[in-house]
Amino acid sequence: MSAGRPALRRRIGPREFDFTRQVAVMAIVNRTPDSFYDRGETFALDAAVRAAHAAVEAGADWVDIGGAKFAPGPPIPIDEEAERVVPVVAALAGSGAVISVDTFHPEVARRAIDAGAHVINDTTGIHDPAMAEVVAASDATLVVTHSLAAPRTPHPSPTYRDVVAEVAAFLRDRVALARAHGVPDERLVIDPGHDLNKTTLHSLELTRRLDEIAAIGLPLLVALSNKDFIGESLGRRDRRDRVAGSLAAAVYCIGKGARILRVHNVRETVDAVRMVEAIEGWREPVFLEHNMPTGGAS
Repeated sequence: MSAGRPALRRRIGPREFDFTRQVAVMAIVNRTPDSFYDRGETFALDAAVRAAHAAVEAGADWVDIGGAKFAPGPPIPIDEEAERVVPVVAALAGSGAVISVDTFHPEVARRAIDAGAHVINDTTGIHDPAMAEVVAASDATLVVTHSLAAPRTPHPSPTYRDVVAEVAAFLRDRVALARAHGVPDERLVIDPGHDLNKTTLHSLELTRRLDEIAAIGLPLLVALSNKDFIGESLGRRDRRDRVAGSLAAAVYCIGKGARILRVHNVRETVDAVRMVEAIEGWREPVFLEHNMPTGGAS
């Protein structure tokens, strides 16, 4: 993957990204009563909208809105899921942020795009090929994520001979499927799916060898914020006590090629990302004062 590869320079919604030297922070806002992290704190519409705007004010480039959690459970009716996410999409119009919707239902995706969503984040890796058709018929970007189970179903004791090679092969296959249905490279993003049908050891190996996933050549998203592999690595940490571990993993992933970070703790992650960009020389410091000339006597 060359530094100037066109697929890494993108316009997504109102934002332009050069992912050869820029990292986007994607804030998570879930309108679910049983969400992984906040346990329903943003289930109410007004709470979700406030959280979305607060994330943008804290520096998020992108807001990802979910109406159904990934974990196994009873299906959420399509109309109900759409009623959860579409009003939040509409409320963010004009915010300047990229707006994405986390869904595996093509009909929910269609309604979200009609309401102004710029991205569809499908954590089932295009389980339904109609999803690619919906995205292809729009200007939206599609996030293709690795997972094994059918939507909302369990997949106990997942096994892989080589988790990184198998995840990469899956993503290449699903990217090819998206292309076949008319979604161009310029509107595709990949995500290896940390913890999705994977053990902690699988997620750690994916992180360690993430450059092999980045080598696919499309912008790479990682969603590892406060996940169980971080808690288990540090010692039975509660979800809200995994921020430092999440930041360490995020910075490590940037070094391995990740360019979009899906996170709960926006302000902390924005600071970590901007610091990495400054160290790499991808952006200038906000101001220069320490040991700088004062303009006094020569």
